[in-house]
Amino acid sequence: MKQTLRGADAGAILAGQPARLAALGVALLVSAAVLWLITQQVIPTIAFLCGLLVLAAAGFAVSRMPANADDAAFAAPDWSVTVTAIEQPGIAIAITDRANRLTCANALYAEWFGANHAPPSLAVDRAGLEALAIAARQAWRDGSGVVARLESAGGHDIWRAHAERAGRGDDYLVWRFELLRGEDIALTVAGRLAGPFGALLSRAGIEAALVGADGIIRAANQGFAERAAGDGSATMAGQEYAAQLRIDERDQIFFARDTRRASPQTLIQIPLDDPDKRGVSTGFDAKPSAAGGRANVGEDAPSLMLLIDGGVGLGGNLDGPGQAATPQLEALLGALPLGLAMTDRDGRFLFANSAFLRAIDLEDAGLPQFPSDLVVREDKAALSDAVRRFGRGPGSNGDMAVRLLSQPDEPVSLGLAGVRGLGEAAVLLSLADSTEETRLKRQIAQATKMQAVGQLAGGVAHDFNNVLTAIIGYCDLMLLRHTPGDSDYDDIQQIRANSNRAASLTRQLLAFSRQQTLRPEVVQLPDIVSEVSQLLKRLVGEKITFTIRHDRDLGPVRADPQQLEQVIVNLAVNARDAINANGDGTGKLTLSTRRVSASDVRKAGSDIIPVADYTVMVVQDSGGGIPPELLGKIFEPFFTTKEQGKGTGLGLSTVYGIVKQSGGFIFADNIKGLHGRPDGARFTIYLPVHHGEPVDTSKPVIDQKASKWSGGGRLLLVEDEAMVRAVAERALTRAGYAVTTASDGEEGLAEIVRGGEFDLIVSDVVMPGMDGPTMAREIRAINRALPVLFMSGYAEEQLRRDIDIDNMYFIPKPFSVQQISDKVGSILGLQERLPQDK
Repeated sequence: MKQTLRGADAGAILAGQPARLAALGVALLVSAAVLWLITQQVIPTIAFLCGLLVLAAAGFAVSRMPANADDAAFAAPDWSVTVTAIEQPGIAIAITDRANRLTCANALYAEWFGANHAPPSLAVDRAGLEALAIAARQAWRDGSGVVARLESAGGHDIWRAHAERAGRGDDYLVWRFELLRGEDIALTVAGRLAGPFGALLSRAGIEAALVGADGIIRAANQGFAERAAGDGSATMAGQEYAAQLRIDERDQIFFARDTRRASPQTLIQIPLDDPDKRGVSTGFDAKPSAAGGRANVGEDAPSLMLLIDGGVGLGGNLDGPGQAATPQLEALLGALPLGLAMTDRDGRFLFANSAFLRAIDLEDAGLPQFPSDLVVREDKAALSDAVRRFGRGPGSNGDMAVRLLSQPDEPVSLGLAGVRGLGEAAVLLSLADSTEETRLKRQIAQATKMQAVGQLAGGVAHDFNNVLTAIIGYCDLMLLRHTPGDSDYDDIQQIRANSNRAASLTRQLLAFSRQQTLRPEVVQLPDIVSEVSQLLKRLVGEKITFTIRHDRDLGPVRADPQQLEQVIVNLAVNARDAINANGDGTGKLTLSTRRVSASDVRKAGSDIIPVADYTVMVVQDSGGGIPPELLGKIFEPFFTTKEQGKGTGLGLSTVYGIVKQSGGFIFADNIKGLHGRPDGARFTIYLPVHHGEPVDTSKPVIDQKASKWSGGGRLLLVEDEAMVRAVAERALTRAGYAVTTASDGEEGLAEIVRGGEFDLIVSDVVMPGMDGPTMAREIRAINRALPVLFMSGYAEEQLRRDIDIDNMYFIPKPFSVQQISDKVGSILGLQERLPQDK
């Protein structure tokens, strides 16, 4: 068309060419005459005339040249060739021009987005529209644009889109769309129908087809092709599903090729939609319309359509109630990855596949009588009503959120579909097996909760240590003025004793929050068990049989021996109490050690324990076990199942903190006995094997006793808590030291800047504004040899890891008057013997 128009224009130009030449000649002569009249010179006039003649000749030559060869190149392309070239499996391709008009698209694009919609104006969410518009602008400007995530308006499908500028004149955009999610189950089912599983269904008398939401067949098994087309090898993909069937006057379903004597088919629809975004479909209408219209199989997702021959024993050929599910149907549903179960019209379970039993955590216990027995009390009535409604109403499907007894805190989506033609069977229930996902969620939630509680416990213990430091300090100062015969002496001793008891509780909180001071050594677990075995025998009593077993070739572990002994004692005492509470006090307590290699951990596929060599300690009792609902709480501080006044709830939390601070892992579970009931509890502790050189277990020089110091000294005391500062000042002044106090780090630094001479700085660690370590670093810039004694309720090991300062010492809170006086004297005595480098 374009070439034809251009040819007509050229002909018209050539037809009028003589008249144009005559007019051009006259114009040249007139121009030359005017120039001669003005200049009265012949030579310029002749030169002007010759120049005009040359220009006219050049213009004439250009006009006679043939049309540009590129015009043919820009002629309209043959789009049928392009369509054939862009037909790629799994990728939707569309070509648009600069006006964003759809020029060409493959079949998959038309199926996903429709042939009347061009990018970026597609049926996607608002964010997707904006992303497509941005990608289009980038492609026109830079040559390409990408949309990493494009979600459909209903949220069922997610694509990745890429736009690229193309064409000789860069006048087109080539769009490519790849499906990221939306048909995973459908693709799996389609593959199985084409393989041995589809042949197995055919031998069982079940013809299956995967049908899209538009009623078009996507895949079918061999038996369906044989019944529908007469050829088992025929490809049914792309044909109308409803066109393969017919309905008689009694609404019975037959294959279109069946004779009048053929047995009717029972039709079952299984929607293969996303359980989390399932919409209520309208069911399947097996009646082909007069115009051959499409069958309605739902609006959002493909469906697995099952045709079961009436002669396989369904319907009236039943032995009694509850026998509607034939072996063929059970084999079919049992092979599907989705959890499926069937009930009768009254809501009684007929059967369930293994995936359904795993999803409800009843794989060993078996199926209850009613679906309502699976959910919590608040959801029973709603589920019973829904099952009866789907069982007695028209064929339809939907879903509802319920809370299972096995997972009362995790709502799940339960699918319901009414089926017809299966005798007593009336409702198909579907439930995704989320056991593994739920387990991971619980573990992550438990770890997060324990970390948060640990931070809270550590903060509370730190602040409480300041209060206890003041109480114990004032008690010590009061005891210096009272003798054992005074009336107030016993009261003060009682206050001090209770304060020390409270201090032990704070140490347990610090153990739980992994902030206690540890003295790690490379030790063997059997040696630790041997040290504490006699004590354990006395603790558990004579009625409990105490057994110790050790594996060979156990690897050494790096931990604090005293803290490990505390772990063993706490677990043994808990086991004893559990055995005593469960009967007459007789039972068994077993403590064993095992070797677990890195290959064993790798085979187990644990998501919690890193792959490494471990030495494992197992403490197992024959008590009543731990209630399942309490397993996630037993390590929390102040949580106890004992009677009031018989436990603080800090025993297992201390064990948890010590194990975690030692780099290990601890797990608690129940030992299943007869009939699935707990037959005792088991605590398993994994400690990583130490592969390095043996560690020097001798105490550092800062903790060694120095010679008695009696030379006095000048001290700078920095403490933000007024009560702790007052106690420490009185204690150190009484010991003969000259004490200068400061309420924060800035004030302490100012004393040094002003030229204050001190032998030792005694400072708190955590203070508002400038903290103790920051102040110490600033002071070291002025006097690098000045020793620093830090007071803190946190762990010394953690403090030294966070604060890299030489000549640094530590005293834990709470401390007594005598303890801080002795510590300062020890440091000053040690400093006297060290070479001074100021």
